[in-house]
Amino acid sequence: MKLVVFDCDGTLVDGQHMILESMRHACATCEVIYPGDEPVRRIVGLSLLQAIEGIFPDLDRDRHLAIREAFVTCFQHLRQEGRTQEPLYEGVVEILDHLLVEGYLLGIATGKSQRGLKKTLSNHGLEKYFLTLNTADDGPGKPHPSMLLNAMRETGMDPGNTVMVGDTTYDMEMARAARVRGIGVSWGYHEDRELVSAGASHVIHRMGELPDLLL
Repeated sequence: MKLVVFDCDGTLVDGQHMILESMRHACATCEVIYPGDEPVRRIVGLSLLQAIEGIFPDLDRDRHLAIREAFVTCFQHLRQEGRTQEPLYEGVVEILDHLLVEGYLLGIATGKSQRGLKKTLSNHGLEKYFLTLNTADDGPGKPHPSMLLNAMRETGMDPGNTVMVGDTTYDMEMARAARVRGIGVSWGYHEDRELVSAGASHVIHRMGELPDLLL
């Protein structure tokens, strides 16, 4: 039996549209220069405050908190208006179905909040697939191994029977810190070579490649 833990944004869903719009709004609200889409994409996967600190290292704590508040306000407003642009990547549902049938345990480790993750899963009807959900609300964010350690503890798995699937170096560094095998995906927000340098044992280019690697 194996535990397969997935990242969410950039791995299961493409959540960049709402993230970019919310960050633009937060910068405008707080009168901070927007750094551009690419720097914002690169921090997807980190907890929100950690990501903001990384983008704006020269700002003080109060400004970081103000940007976070403005970001969350905009993000929630987009959800309330039904402007949820988080499409599933191709093949996600089919592979999740296959892994469940084959007896794998599935989990998520994400920089989203619990509320945000559960909303995303509900929107796509994915709640039934995952036995363990670990988010930025539950402890240290990526690349700290806490989320993977929690997932293994909750499911009774050990590092040798656990795999982390994600699109960023933060996912691969977290996997390495937890002594778990990391598998990168090429369709997310960090490049293949970066994933390999961060510790990915393999990088897949479509979700359908995953079952053979797990075997």
